[in-house]
Amino acid sequence: MLDVVGVLFAVGLAQWVRFGGFPGAGQAFRYSNYLFLSVAIAASWLIVLSINHSRSPRVVGSGAEEYRRVWVGTLTVFGGVAIISMLFKLEIARGYLMIALPAGLVFLVVFRWLARQVVVRARRRHGRCITRVMVVGNAPAVRDLTKSLVGEPGSEYEVVGACIPGHADRRGILVPGVGMIPTFGDESNVVGAVTVTNSHAVAVTATERLDGRGFRNLSWELEKLNIDLMVAPGVVDVAGPRLLMRPVAGLPLIHVEKPQYHGAKRFQKRLFDILFSSMVLFCGLPVLIAIAIAIKLSSRGPVFYRQERIGLDGQPFEMIKFRTMVDGADTMLNNLLAQNECDGGVLFKIRSDPRVTPVGRFLRKYSLDELPQFINVFKRDMSVVGPRPPLASEVKSYDDYARRRLLVRPGITGLWQVSGRSDLSWEDSVRLDMFYVENWSTIADLLIAVKTVKAVLSHAGAY
Repeated sequence: MLDVVGVLFAVGLAQWVRFGGFPGAGQAFRYSNYLFLSVAIAASWLIVLSINHSRSPRVVGSGAEEYRRVWVGTLTVFGGVAIISMLFKLEIARGYLMIALPAGLVFLVVFRWLARQVVVRARRRHGRCITRVMVVGNAPAVRDLTKSLVGEPGSEYEVVGACIPGHADRRGILVPGVGMIPTFGDESNVVGAVTVTNSHAVAVTATERLDGRGFRNLSWELEKLNIDLMVAPGVVDVAGPRLLMRPVAGLPLIHVEKPQYHGAKRFQKRLFDILFSSMVLFCGLPVLIAIAIAIKLSSRGPVFYRQERIGLDGQPFEMIKFRTMVDGADTMLNNLLAQNECDGGVLFKIRSDPRVTPVGRFLRKYSLDELPQFINVFKRDMSVVGPRPPLASEVKSYDDYARRRLLVRPGITGLWQVSGRSDLSWEDSVRLDMFYVENWSTIADLLIAVKTVKAVLSHAGAY
């Protein structure tokens, strides 16, 4: 329904703006032709969105993938209109299409986003629109899958129990960050457990005792109960767009595409960086000047703080930030190491750092100290979105897993910025950075940039 409203708003707005409201007597015929065109485009638009499965229950609410399908469907429609007008030599006002395309895309994305916020609010306040899930698998895999399913606020999933082969503890299984999950025996008890807990779906993860025949029989039993069956492939930190199902000799095999770091995708990322940075620096120039004056007047020392960080392929670069600490703060670090609040000790974080100036505390609260890093983006040292730029001392402690963070340019913001910022542990920071490295895309960058604004305004985890 929201798609219908969004599309009708778009074509209606395009017709209104292009032709100035209702037509006069001399324009009636031309206006009626465009009215027919608007109806045809709107109908085609909605049909293509359906063909592209943008309203599939498995896609709605998925974030980047949902918006990607809306984007592809929209371009398909207007590409088709352009081809048809060229083949049949139809005269369609370019202004009409130039209004309808961006307006429709904005309406569709905004309406879907608003609908998601309503659903998330209903989940948080009233427990509605929740999918109750029974998890089946080995204990470590069950813990990992449970954290993934319920880890985000407003998640659509609620894990109501688990069936774990050989798990003898009747009290349940403890999942860090989630709590105690009830257990209902092994995989042979799944159907009974689903009935008892009123589950809507069963999620199967790594287990050696559920072979092909057992899995097939389980799917048949769940089919009778109208229960959805989900399978976690066990491929860690790889998102859906890189997982392709390909039948080989009658067997469904999951093909994992290689992450793309070069070619067209890198060009798209660089173009996004240039356009976004130009907009921020141009629009924010008065703010930058005001911050520089405030820093200079409030404390002794330079306006900017420069520090060596490690970038793409392990190459060092000089990162620029507004100075938020007293001059010579680095020499005071050794006296504060005992107060480090970061797990693992790789990073140094304390909530009430005595070295931070009053102006610096305000800048950190809203991440304004990071604005000069857009200069680093222009110099190709950094990207707008990417992993957190590490210190050389951090990189020395990297294993092969963490070193993959250096396959892309570090970012001003990233998944770590919109998922807790300084409140994150070292392990969570690495995990989020690795997920980004393995699955980055232009649409994901845009969504992270938008979410960053919300995270900054809430100033959660900023210190």
